[in-house]
Amino acid sequence: MGYVQEARENHVKKKVEEALRSKMKQKALKECDRYTTKYAECASGRTISVVWQCRKQAKELNECLHQYTNDSVLEEMKKAYMLQQNEQGSLRV
Repeated sequence: MGYVQEARENHVKKKVEEALRSKMKQKALKECDRYTTKYAECASGRTISVVWQCRKQAKELNECLHQYTNDSVLEEMKKAYMLQQNEQGSLRV
């Protein structure tokens, strides 16, 4: 499959893409909740020292979030959305 054809198949409206991104972020935060909590506990009561004192927790949180919020995840969500739309469209005929 060529790049142009694949791009057309995965093309969704801007509003749909924004909704998918939001859903992706919500899932990431849910999946990475324990890392968020660890970072928040480390950061509690700190100001500037957060940068070096909580570096490990921040890195762990970012690595976890990246697993769920990257371009390949978004493309998979777009494909699933398009398949769902095509299935619903074929049921209306």
